[in-house]
Amino acid sequence: MRDLRKTALWLGLIGSVSLLPLSALAEDTGSSQPDIAQSVPAEPSFHDVAVRQSPAQKDEASQAIPIPEPAPVTIESADLKPAPAIDIPLPDAAPVTALMQADLFRMAVEGLFADDAAMRELRVSGKDREALSAFYAQAERPLVWTQDGAWSPAAQGAMERLKAADEDGLDPADYSLPDRGLRKDAPPAQWARADVKLSLSVIRYARDARGGRIDLARLSPLVTPKLALPAIDEVLRKVSSAGDAGGVLEAYNPPHPGYKALKERLAKLRENHPSQPSVRLPRGPILRVGMKDPRVPLIRARFNLAKGTDNQTVYDERVASAVAAFQKEKGLPNTGVLNAQTVAALSGPSVAQRQSDLIANMERWRWLPADLGQRHIMVNVPEFRLQVVEGHNVVHQTRVIVGKEQSQTPIFSENMKYLVVNPSWTIPPSIMKKEILPGLANDPYYAARKGYKIIRRGDRITVQQPPGERNALGFVKFMFPNQHAVYLHDTPNRNLFSAGKRAFSHGCVRVDKPFELAEEIMGKDGKWTEQRLRGLIGKGERYVHLTNPLPVHLTYFTLAVDEKGEVRRFEDLYGLDRKVRAALNLSE
Repeated sequence: MRDLRKTALWLGLIGSVSLLPLSALAEDTGSSQPDIAQSVPAEPSFHDVAVRQSPAQKDEASQAIPIPEPAPVTIESADLKPAPAIDIPLPDAAPVTALMQADLFRMAVEGLFADDAAMRELRVSGKDREALSAFYAQAERPLVWTQDGAWSPAAQGAMERLKAADEDGLDPADYSLPDRGLRKDAPPAQWARADVKLSLSVIRYARDARGGRIDLARLSPLVTPKLALPAIDEVLRKVSSAGDAGGVLEAYNPPHPGYKALKERLAKLRENHPSQPSVRLPRGPILRVGMKDPRVPLIRARFNLAKGTDNQTVYDERVASAVAAFQKEKGLPNTGVLNAQTVAALSGPSVAQRQSDLIANMERWRWLPADLGQRHIMVNVPEFRLQVVEGHNVVHQTRVIVGKEQSQTPIFSENMKYLVVNPSWTIPPSIMKKEILPGLANDPYYAARKGYKIIRRGDRITVQQPPGERNALGFVKFMFPNQHAVYLHDTPNRNLFSAGKRAFSHGCVRVDKPFELAEEIMGKDGKWTEQRLRGLIGKGERYVHLTNPLPVHLTYFTLAVDEKGEVRRFEDLYGLDRKVRAALNLSE
């Protein structure tokens, strides 16, 4: 607008000056140049030539009416005042400012996504960078988390949840928070960076809550769950528009009762033992009040009693009271006497180690689908147990045999689609390589003596065990097709189910009392009872298809909270606890 007024002024000025004689303009400008008349050569001008008169003409002209000389025009008589400025009414500034500010924010966001160094610093790359940039470009507002130059209620709620990430065993340090006190008049580039920073932390939390913290392929080739990591636009749209943004973000954590029970135990452990150190007590005599022992300083350190006494080696009343409280917590006789049983309990896992175990098991709940299925099968490998679950109720359970450490049962979820009664067993490549081929090399009749049938298709050889009582799969197998070619099945070696540690298979899961399980799966309408399924034995391979696919989850939990609220611990068969703790940088 200032330029428009300036243009109008100059137009008015030029209009006035153009009427002036050249001499007057020169005089007004105070030019130091020589007079124009003097600077022009003394030659007749076109005007002089055109009006030159003959003597006769002069006589005639002397009789004509004289033409008065024009009055001299001086610079003072000319109106050289600038033309008045054109008064153009301006609209209110506020709407224009808001529009300009929105454009500035959009440009700042676009510039941020175009800045490779900034993206590296914010740890954004590849498809995530493209998806995040596209979301901001299509959003109604240039910034997702601000309103009128301040953080929105959704932003405040999301930041509170990120700060409390450790409640779910996540690390708050993984989710950088922007400056909550950012000034309203801060430059657009600052607001843009802060807004994108919060978006990134919200997305990372949602994905971590669904199992994205660990690269499972590096953890083990036998851990292959299909993680449902949420899309960027879905997370930002859902959380930023929620009335309870913190609750919506928290809901990305597993909804399963087993997970929530472990979460409650973690909170209780932290509440009761906020900073309890670990201790390893050597063996020694029983200690009572008043006795001295070199182990007492370790006990004092265990219960944070190191200060307040001169003689650290005396087993005094304070130490005995702390030991008695510990004994009561562990269900031991709370006498306050340090005996061998109490020493063993004190030398157990530290609070930090117990937290790590809980968090590692909580992490593995993230590998499961959020919806397990109204009706599903859960196999917990370290527990050697299979359960059929309807809603939150276990309607059937049985013992199972799982893979040896050298041939581990994989961890994943898939849908069971059919059963096979009287199955034949095609020996998998791993067993062919380790057992069958070396056996055939040493004994040409090895396969025949085992009851196996060799099938040749061109250059390829497969070995198959026909159906029957000796078949390694027993009389029935439960098929949920998967990349590992494992399944649930019967076994002729039923005596192995009496063992406490049942890790004997090549990777498949052998089921105790398989026809009872088959009836539970197939017999809801009374069509496929155990009796009818057993009636198919000996009649060749028979396929029985499920009306609806049944989700099967092969899981790995070394800690579980039972129906009485007690924590049950199972052996870490495959060292998966250790691997998860290492991947998450948890205490050993």
